[in-house]
Amino acid sequence: MSTTTVTPLTIQDAEALVTAARHAAEAADVKVSVTVLDAGGHLLAFRRDDRAVLISGETSTRKAYTALQLGTPTADLVEAVQPGGLFHTLPTALDRPLLFIAGGVPVHRDGRLIGAIGVGGGAPEQDHGFATTAVQTLA
Repeated sequence: MSTTTVTPLTIQDAEALVTAARHAAEAADVKVSVTVLDAGGHLLAFRRDDRAVLISGETSTRKAYTALQLGTPTADLVEAVQPGGLFHTLPTALDRPLLFIAGGVPVHRDGRLIGAIGVGGGAPEQDHGFATTAVQTLA
């Protein structure tokens, strides 16, 4: 059995993700908050534009946490929490609330989950696009 070492998400990576997401949001003239978590769910970077709605700080963090815990973009989970959906009771089942609104995206390196980014402040589809753009820029 061989094990492969995967470089964890670094503070430099986190700052690059925040910058890329903010640039994408600025290009769309949207004020956002951006949260980056490492693989353990610990905060690596956070930035709220001074004119972003206050709740966007909380939503960006919860979106990142949800994407990290489930290993999938929150945009792909919205239907699963609707009545009758596979994860219908999951939003209220845990001590730390999950948020099933588009804008959270897991970050992988060499096929391994190393963290997540969450963006809040725009429409859900916009937040998802800003987060996805940021992840795609990570080398």
